[in-house]
Amino acid sequence: QVQLVESGGGLVQAGGSLRLSCAASGDTFSSFDMGWFRQAPGKEREFVAAIAWTGHKTYATDSAKGRATISRDNAKGTVYLEMDSLKPEDTAVYYCAAASAGPVERVGSYTYWGQGTQVTVSS
Repeated sequence: QVQLVESGGGLVQAGGSLRLSCAASGDTFSSFDMGWFRQAPGKEREFVAAIAWTGHKTYATDSAKGRATISRDNAKGTVYLEMDSLKPEDTAVYYCAAASAGPVERVGSYTYWGQGTQVTVSS
């Protein structure tokens, strides 16, 4: 079992930046690939970025590349998502998740999810 708690969301103006954190507790955090997803009202949950358990490989959607940086600190049991040049369309609830198996961009690959943190980008 892994418990995940996101923080760092809030209201930010377009062009601004945010750093989201996801604190893990429970099972061996360092053995999981970790991902960030987001879900806007009325839309499906979508992949944003992921990082391998070693921290040596990262993944991101085309829309996130260049604007989003995912990192992790296994000693602290925390994964981060920094996003720059935020746009109103980035408004969503952002979730972190721990993957068990499968492609990191798929929701179904993740077993443990946090409750999410709201990010609102004003124009």
